[in-house]
Amino acid sequence: MSGLISVEEFKNIRELFRSENKKIVFTNGCFDLIHAGHIDYLSKAKLLGDFLVVGLNTDESVTRIKGDKRPILKQDERVFILSGLKPVDYILLFNEDTPAKLISNIIPDVLVKGADWAIDKIVGKDIVEQNGGEVKTIKFTTNQSTSKIIQLIIDRYTK
Repeated sequence: MSGLISVEEFKNIRELFRSENKKIVFTNGCFDLIHAGHIDYLSKAKLLGDFLVVGLNTDESVTRIKGDKRPILKQDERVFILSGLKPVDYILLFNEDTPAKLISNIIPDVLVKGADWAIDKIVGKDIVEQNGGEVKTIKFTTNQSTSKIIQLIIDRYTK
């Protein structure tokens, strides 16, 4: 009962969770080349509720956001990796540049982003708060990113 599911499947699960007073935490991202920063972030996000739902950018949306050389790992691989991570309960794909539509469809109890985002700039904040939820940020404890890893590899193997 975990891993990649459709929005419609999740809506049914969401109703069950509501009846049991379970708290749904939502975050989103590309999650290309999982690293320690991702694991730390997802682990902390999970602590904010009962279930962690990850909105995962499709390959097409990653390319639009990050450029034509991304993603490194295709979405099926990224789904497989995220599904194997202990903190992640459900994964929902979205093809838009932002998760606004997805958030308005699932209406999580807690919306989480990294502390590099100003709360008032977090997409979906209005939707979540209008429905009685809260928006939080998580401070990064590692200074790691997929882009830094890619650059490190390029630097090491092209010199």
